[in-house]
Amino acid sequence: MAKTKTMEDLLLSEMKDLYDAEKQLVKALPKMAKATTSEELREGFLEHLEQTKEHVTRLERAFSMLGQKAGGKKCVAMQGLIEEGEEVLDEIGEGPVRDAALIGAAQRVEHYEMAGYGCSRTFAETLGHSDVAELLQRTLDEEKETDEKLTEIAEGLVNEEAVQSSGGAGA
Repeated sequence: MAKTKTMEDLLLSEMKDLYDAEKQLVKALPKMAKATTSEELREGFLEHLEQTKEHVTRLERAFSMLGQKAGGKKCVAMQGLIEEGEEVLDEIGEGPVRDAALIGAAQRVEHYEMAGYGCSRTFAETLGHSDVAELLQRTLDEEKETDEKLTEIAEGLVNEEAVQSSGGAGA
């Protein structure tokens, strides 16, 4: 892989990273949805799966606008975040505590994506690619909304149920 020398190279590198990250998520989200006992959380994961598929398509359009082909870089960070999420499935039995842990894992993913999309959008704006920046901003907005929804679900019943199922606070 060529070395990053210019801001244009950096933008493409970031977008390739995000593209692979989103593709990894398309595979991981159904597993997360299946592993939860919260219907609200399951629906949230499945809704975000559909959004994530659109994020992949949006990135493909952005690459095309830049005259580039999508792909070409493995997102090791997302791989690690997904592996951490899979550890939750191995280490925590089915129930509200697992659901709370899955929300935490999902929010770590969202924060990684928000950082990547924010940087990429700024790079695109700086380089004068306003059409690409607009696509990246739309995805950034959706990632923020997903993070907020996850917080709402956690603050709703999931965390309270997790505390109750594990014997209360300090148990």
